[in-house]
Amino acid sequence: MTPLRVLIVDDEALARRRLATILRQLPGNEIAGEAGDGETALRLIGEAMPDVVLLDVRMPGLSGFDVLRALSVPRPPVVIFVSAFNHYAVKAFEVRAVDYVLKPVAFDRLAAALDRARQVLEADSAEQRIAEMAAVLDALRRSEPEALPADTIYETEIWVQRRAEFRRVPVGTIDWIQAERDYVQIHAEGQSYLVRETIGGLADRLDPADFVRVHRSAIARRDRVTAVQQAGYGALRVLLSNGVSLRVGRTYARQVRGLISKP
Repeated sequence: MTPLRVLIVDDEALARRRLATILRQLPGNEIAGEAGDGETALRLIGEAMPDVVLLDVRMPGLSGFDVLRALSVPRPPVVIFVSAFNHYAVKAFEVRAVDYVLKPVAFDRLAAALDRARQVLEADSAEQRIAEMAAVLDALRRSEPEALPADTIYETEIWVQRRAEFRRVPVGTIDWIQAERDYVQIHAEGQSYLVRETIGGLADRLDPADFVRVHRSAIARRDRVTAVQQAGYGALRVLLSNGVSLRVGRTYARQVRGLISKP
């Protein structure tokens, strides 16, 4: 079996490392390179000529869709989009991505996506893939620049794994979030869920109108904060409706004070 040459494209080093770790454990695949931005991805696609590109959707500068718009190679790769946001999936399949994988990427899910990519590569001739990619690029060039309504750019639900099942946690049920190194502990309705995600990465996916960072290791839902307490020497704490008290970091004191209603 000829190995699939896979290019990893993601602006987060942790996400690239996770994908690379999984790929090294999957037989029949080899890493053709890594890119942390769209410009580097375009260059490596032209130089390395990968069979498959694991392409993040949201990146600073060129997005994953922008990369496809700018792509110009004689042998286009098969594209598997990888994203933390499930609302991009429809558009990903509209531009004929072979698959769409949600972060944090699970071993079996990526293995299935790569098997599907191999089937596409074996079934389609190079000429057919070029024709399909030309149609994709034409559709992208004719489309309006991507713009999502403000109410859809943030997560409304987070899928978490607990034992042998995946569970949906609506964002509206979250009370607070605590950092645990490369993980976060999500506290919702009396339950706690450990998710492999940095607190900064998760903060970017949550609506700031609903959540406030109170410490470098803690995020609270605004409507769960029942009191802002003086803790001596200018320190603050926030009290949540479930009785949890969180220390406020100096960096975040100003935005926490902004929670206090003024007459």
